[in-house]
Formats: sequence, structure tokens, C-alpha cells
Amino acid sequence: MRFEDFLERRGYPFRDAAADIAKLSGTSPSAIVAWQRDRRAEIAKFHAERNPLYRSLLGRSGAREWDDLPVVTKEMFQRPVAECLSEGVAPADVHLSSTSGSSGTPFFFARDKYTHARTWALIAEVYAWHGIGLSSRQARFYGIPREPLPRLKEIAKDRLMNRARFPVFDLSDPTLEKFRRRLARGRFDYLYGYTNSLAAFADYLLRSGVTLRAECPTLRACIVTSEMCTPGDRDRLERAFGVPIVNEYGASETGVIALEDPRGAWRLAWKTLFLETVDDDGRPVPDGSSGQILVTDLFNRAMPFVRYRIGDVGVLRSSEETSSGEPELAALEGRINDTIRLPSGRRAPGLTFYYVSRGLLEKSGVMKEFIIRQTALDEFVFDVVSDAPLSQQDIRTIETKMSQYLEPGLRLRVRRVEAIERPASGKRKHFFSELPVDGAA
Repeated sequence: MRFEDFLERRGYPFRDAAADIAKLSGTSPSAIVAWQRDRRAEIAKFHAERNPLYRSLLGRSGAREWDDLPVVTKEMFQRPVAECLSEGVAPADVHLSSTSGSSGTPFFFARDKYTHARTWALIAEVYAWHGIGLSSRQARFYGIPREPLPRLKEIAKDRLMNRARFPVFDLSDPTLEKFRRRLARGRFDYLYGYTNSLAAFADYLLRSGVTLRAECPTLRACIVTSEMCTPGDRDRLERAFGVPIVNEYGASETGVIALEDPRGAWRLAWKTLFLETVDDDGRPVPDGSSGQILVTDLFNRAMPFVRYRIGDVGVLRSSEETSSGEPELAALEGRINDTIRLPSGRRAPGLTFYYVSRGLLEKSGVMKEFIIRQTALDEFVFDVVSDAPLSQQDIRTIETKMSQYLEPGLRLRVRRVEAIERPASGKRKHFFSELPVDGAA
């Protein structure tokens, strides 16, 4: 059974949603702006009238302008999901799931069945840019629950959606060799998974002198998600896999937010979502400037994802400013808690530290994996899995680069570890801050 047919049988109107998505094809840039403005006003009005939680957020402000509406945060949804549902929406009428908790703020969420079907219809449309569809064979580099019942549910979903899972909890060379052989034996259309996990597999293939597509000629693309994919990552992935690398940006509670088209532009999911960028106080930032990303689900009537702080920082371009004629994500700088905060008061994207360290550490020839943690305003810890200790010269060079790219006076601790523990989801970032997050509530 095709996944689309399964959705229909379960009461998710996929065909209607796909038809509605198709009607928007060819919409002019100015019409996109107007359509999104009308849709966002309609969904905000619905929740103001029908959702008790959202009404409590509005309070007595009587906000009439869009920019005056409250910013919705993850913490607001950390309560029984029944308290978040709109009036007239029954639990049986929704798709219910939970976030992975990688942001540190997990919660359950609900989407009405039309909205969930519309998200899948959009995925089908944008994946078609790269010659794949909902029924294409997927090699999924992801985590999997260890508890019996959740694990069985994921296995059942994998079978239904024609995907084979490659669990990422063990990325040792023997396991990666098993992955290679499994892919060589099968007919897979595309790879999908966490950037870091796929990068570890790519590094293994490069060390082995193998190009994956030579062994699995049915491969068409590799979609990386959840973690930042740097230009260096992309280069290694392309050389190792022999197929185009496609960046996906999304979240469990909103679905796909942006996907790279064949030109490499991150086109926003404007047919389902409205995105804006704001400062720490929730006020709009100038066009082309970096800001915290807010997402409004234009159709979800089950829960009020209206001006929802997704937890990421980026730069947007409107449909009237892009060559595609659609709104685009110009840059994704990482999560709010990926931001480096320095003693001088300066801030920098966590990705800055990645650039400082990765190329240098790889030149040592001994490094396998690493993460960077900020433990204090002036202290950073490198946890490194390596065949031998880093030399003092390597460490001094990193310290020099820290002074050049960030500021002088920062402390560095390098710890050689046997393994880097992954969270339950299997997702892991290159850099994260252990400092309390400010301006994110």
C-alpha cells in the first residue's frame, strides 16, 4: 500500500490537501505575500476565538496588529495536550506526537488531520524536485527508541514508508562497514538522516576509497536534516556518496520548514507556514538581518502555533527579493542555545567555533569525532575521540584561532574521550552552550 493511500484510510485527506497545494503553483511574489497575510490573520483569529490557552496569552492586550501578538514558546505547551487543544477539537480528530527534546524543551503536540495531510502533500511536492517521492526507498540514518513498544511502532512505520533504518548510536568502523554492505546489496533511492551521522559514514567511505553510488547505483540524493551542514560537510558528503546533497530544515511540530531546491536555494514551505525573524524582545528585525525565527502554522486549528519561537536563528528573504519568486531562508545560523556568548558581551554563531576547529583537528590525522561545549563565558571544552592525543602544537594553534575569530583571553580544555555519548534520539550537535539561555523565553 502506498503511504498516500494509508493516510486516506486513516482519515487524513491527502488527495484534497495535494490538490489545494497544487492550486498555489505559479502564484506571483506579491500574491504570495497577500495570501500569507490573509491566512495568518485567519488562523490567529480562529485561535483567539476558539483556543483557551491562546486567549490567556492574549490577555487584555487587545492586540490588533500582527507584530503586537504574543510570541508563543515551547514552555507554554509543556502541559497536558488536552489543555492546549482548541474548542471543538477532540483528541480522536488529531495527529498526536511529541518533539524529540533536542532543544531541552520536549512536549506533546497535536495537528488536525487536514494540516498533517497538507504537510505530507508539500513534502511530496518538494521532494519531487530531486526525483524522489513518498514511496521511494529511503536509507534512514536516525535513532530508534530502545523501549519495546515505541521501537515496534517505529519499525512498523519504517515498513509502511518503505524505509530501512540505520541506527546511529554506534558509528564505529565495523558498524559503518555493515552499513556500506547493506546499502550495496539493496536498491535505495536516497539517504536521509542527521548530518553528523551521515558525515561520519562519509568519512569512513573516504578513508576506504569507496564512492557509495558506485556500489548502489540507484541512489539519487542525500537529504541531511536536524543538524547544521557546513560547506566542508557538504563537500565530503558529495565526494563520498556521489549524489547531490540536499539540506532540509524542519521540526516535528511544524513539519518541513525549508528545503533546498536543485539550485541550492532554501525555499520556505510558504504553502503551509509563515516565517518571520525578530529580536530578543519579539520585534521584527530589518530585512536581511539575523534574528530569532518565528513560525506560524497557517492551517493547524488543533493547537496555536502562532508566532511560535522555534528556537533557531537565521536570515529570511521575502518572495519579492528572490530569483525563485518564493520566500527563502538566506542563512540558518543554528539554535538559540548554539550561540557563543563572550566576556566582552559579543555573541557569535556556534558555527564559528566549528570552522575554527574542524579543519585544524582533521589535519592532525588522528581525530574521529568531537564536540565543543561552552561551560563558562570564558571557557570552552573540546571532547575529542582520537587515535592518539592531540599535540601541544595543535592545542596552541586552536587557542590562537580562538583569539583571532572570537576574542583574546578565552580558556580551552581538551579532553580525549573513548566515545561521545549521543542523546536518546541519536541526534548530536557540533557545538552547544551549557550557559543559561537568555532572551529565549
